[in-house]
Amino acid sequence: MDIQKLVSSIFPAETQIPPSAKIDRPVIQTQFLINGQIRHWNGSQNEVLSPIFLQTPEGAKQFVLGSFPMLSQKEAMEALDSACAAYDNGQGQWPTMSVRERIGRMETFARLMKAKRDEVVKLLMWEIGKSLDDSRKEFDRTVGYIIATVEALKELDRASSKFVIESGVMAQIRRAPLGVVLCMGPYNYPLNETFTTLIPALIMGNCVVFKPAKYGVLLLGPLLEAFAEAFPPGVVNTVYGSGEEIITPIMKSGKVDCLAFIGSSRVADILKAQHPRPHRLRSVLGLGAKNAGIILPDADIEQTVTECVIGSLSFNGQRCTALKMLFVHDSIADEFTRKFSNAVENLKFGMPWEPGVNITPLPVPGKPEDLRKWTDEAIAGGAKILNEGGGTVNETYFHPAVVFPVKAGMVLYVKEQFGPVVPIAQYSDIAEPARWVAQSPYGQQVSVFGKDPSQIAKLIDPLVNQVCRVNINSQCQRGPDTFPFAGRKDSAEGTLSVSDALRVFSIRTLVAGKKNEMNTEIFTAIMQDRSSNFLSTDFIL
Repeated sequence: MDIQKLVSSIFPAETQIPPSAKIDRPVIQTQFLINGQIRHWNGSQNEVLSPIFLQTPEGAKQFVLGSFPMLSQKEAMEALDSACAAYDNGQGQWPTMSVRERIGRMETFARLMKAKRDEVVKLLMWEIGKSLDDSRKEFDRTVGYIIATVEALKELDRASSKFVIESGVMAQIRRAPLGVVLCMGPYNYPLNETFTTLIPALIMGNCVVFKPAKYGVLLLGPLLEAFAEAFPPGVVNTVYGSGEEIITPIMKSGKVDCLAFIGSSRVADILKAQHPRPHRLRSVLGLGAKNAGIILPDADIEQTVTECVIGSLSFNGQRCTALKMLFVHDSIADEFTRKFSNAVENLKFGMPWEPGVNITPLPVPGKPEDLRKWTDEAIAGGAKILNEGGGTVNETYFHPAVVFPVKAGMVLYVKEQFGPVVPIAQYSDIAEPARWVAQSPYGQQVSVFGKDPSQIAKLIDPLVNQVCRVNINSQCQRGPDTFPFAGRKDSAEGTLSVSDALRVFSIRTLVAGKKNEMNTEIFTAIMQDRSSNFLSTDFIL
């Protein structure tokens, strides 16, 4: 199989695109949501180029998918002021609404969102190059996340519906919102990852301004009407454009109470530093990671290869949880690398709508060139690309490259590549990969592959003090969504899961009083009259 020849012809002519996958006309988004109203922007637009090229008589040309608004500081501050007014120092309709009512609004949004599935899925394919199967999974998982969040809030509220009496003081302890939240999601999961902060922030009573990722903007357009219909004015506001133009003034205003950001630690540091009162800013951050796979001498090679291929190359390796560095023991390095390379060569590559496709074009401009530069540097240092055609580039497409042996001093040894390059190092002493994990600036997850319980146990105890999840004979991953998702060091701040996210976007608050006749009568009257949404023993089924 001539991989280079196949890569050179990877992009189709328009006539080769299935009718169900076609984009008939450019998606010119002018809408944005402020104060419950969908406004239309008449100013400058940012052109959205798909990672997909189309063959024409003049050669391959990048498909122009559409454009989105480049709002100014004026609109950004209007969005922020709208969120602040809706929150109204905690006195607004949304933060004082009962949990039952907020749940009802969220369920309405989920129902309206489902009607937009096909439209959002198609834009996911064209905008970031995600396969049809993975795009559908992202949409469905997001809807499932909303439903799971609703159920988790019901459970949390049930546990909070009782009174506590301690040392002569009676109290009801519940969770209250933080205030105004700025949500910014990543391009690799522009729907799901954005909503894993947006949804819990909203349902806990916060008011939100959210900016879509730089790549993956248009796919949120179809949901604006659902936001406007489901939530009160000002509860959800959207901003588009240059971060420096619209996010900097929002942060510098000091009106943001919580920053929910998924991206690089460098940008997170900049954003936090812009807030004039950083001690008042709650931050929920999902940042970088370079998760390692440690393959012990007794590992089941077939099963390990399967997990490592999926773990390192799902969605082209563009996942924070991807396996981005593999350490294999000397005694099995030859067998493992041979079988791993063969498995990579069998991955299907092509366009996102093709059935069973694994590897697709990359959405970030210049990314193939960066990946090629880093692999070339490793080759110059003595490594080789093991799989046929690895590293072949055609415009936005980069063919997966298995690079071995990667050593200390090479860029790929420490760099989070965030793409379809798999660096493999070999070791003789388990202290080497353990030291690598300890010295890494990242601390999200690690995978350990082996059969000996005693050896695995010796690794577990130090590793759990370096990362937040140790996977045994399994790839690194976020799910299930009910499990904690966190990171140490430069990888995260705050813990996300269905239940953890409800807590991270709220604060424990209580109403308390000495247990005497007067206070007992007051508390009882409030609950009987249902005159307070906070002080209540209502039980949500």
